[in-house]
Amino acid sequence: MKSPNQLGCREFRSQLSMNRRSFLKAGGLGVAGLTLADLLKLETPAGPSAKSANNVIILWMRGGPSQHETWDPKMEAPAEYRGHFGATKTKVPGIDIVDMMPQCAQVMDKWSIIRSLHHTNAGHSAGDQILFTGHPPGPQPDVNVHPSCGSIVSEQLDHLTPELPAYVMIPRQLPGSDSAYLGVAHKPFETLVDPANEGPFKLQNFSLVEGISRPRFDSRKSLLQGFDQFRQDLDSSGQLEAISEFHQRAYNILSSDRARKAFDLDSEPKKLRERYGFQPKYNPNDPRRCSASAFSQRILLARRLVEAGVRLVTVDCRWWDTHVEGVDSMKNGFLPRWDQSYSALIEDLDQRGLLETTMVVAWGEFGRTPRLNKTNGRDHYPNVFSAALAGGPVKGGRVVGSSDSKGAYPLDNPKSPQDVLATVYRHLGIDTHKHYLDRSGRPIITLPFGKPIEELS
Repeated sequence: MKSPNQLGCREFRSQLSMNRRSFLKAGGLGVAGLTLADLLKLETPAGPSAKSANNVIILWMRGGPSQHETWDPKMEAPAEYRGHFGATKTKVPGIDIVDMMPQCAQVMDKWSIIRSLHHTNAGHSAGDQILFTGHPPGPQPDVNVHPSCGSIVSEQLDHLTPELPAYVMIPRQLPGSDSAYLGVAHKPFETLVDPANEGPFKLQNFSLVEGISRPRFDSRKSLLQGFDQFRQDLDSSGQLEAISEFHQRAYNILSSDRARKAFDLDSEPKKLRERYGFQPKYNPNDPRRCSASAFSQRILLARRLVEAGVRLVTVDCRWWDTHVEGVDSMKNGFLPRWDQSYSALIEDLDQRGLLETTMVVAWGEFGRTPRLNKTNGRDHYPNVFSAALAGGPVKGGRVVGSSDSKGAYPLDNPKSPQDVLATVYRHLGIDTHKHYLDRSGRPIITLPFGKPIEELS
């Protein structure tokens, strides 16, 4: 028998108990910066890499948004396959989207849609792995066998600034987002503190521990540097020579005004924060249904981070798992929040001149079944789904590919998740042919297949 706090399908409920440990503990940082230094170790690329200022925001719509109730409404399909809501014309003639997203429709000239994505795995965590890594999932789908795209970015690219991590997760890790055989140095930095929560947003990781003064902090820094020098003097191989450099970078982040400012969400003007929205978490008060997180302020924080120089930010925008009364959840939960915050992000990036360098990818691990089930919802469906892309090389007002008349399979120009990742990687200057040794010592290519989607450019 289900307890009152059980949400969604069995696989989703199993994820609720996950307790991913942060690698940046406030106490450890405040004392010596050791944990952050561990994160930074080996982060310097092995070879030449892109030095451009390009960034990526991934809006992760975990659970799998319905293509029929978002970007591919199928108004001419038979009634049992038609999107439940109506369709609205957008600013771009010939492109219609669901009528529950009127603000997104007004900025359609700034973003584009892929309607022919597909893969073959209907499991949540398995789909996470495919879309985050480009590789098949392992025997435990919630455990990365291969590194996420963010970890690849961390490994291959230098920071735009030494005071910020390359890869950030808001607020914490998800299946598929880990670093696998790239090691702890390339795990995402988790904010842990959630911008969706009420009250001031204060990131403990970038604050000195309360009670430790600047002179005391500098004294501990000098002491640790002395230990580093002692270890280097004893190291005949020279392998410890770079430790001080990584510790210095840890201190740079810990004491950086630029880092603190990047995460200072409360400094944003009230009017702009209201534009993104302060809508609370949507709770359907039904143990069979999933809630919609209050992701709007998370998205605003992502904009601040790419503006400061973080290379890749992933925002958790869960849980689009609409098996039961999905129509109601989309109408009252997901779509109003999405329409406001996504359109705000696109406008904000454009007005700041950041849309040219910041690519935004909005997608989930799969779509939903083309036909409503008996509980007025839709089930897992990887055979065809949609995604929204904007910024960087992506020209607005385009639709790539199409699904068939029922929204069940790609009709033309089918695309894979690997094609999207290839597009992201090219934007960032990632070498997709680079190989890494897995834990068995086998060389594994960065991206096994996939080509950048030229139709978006």
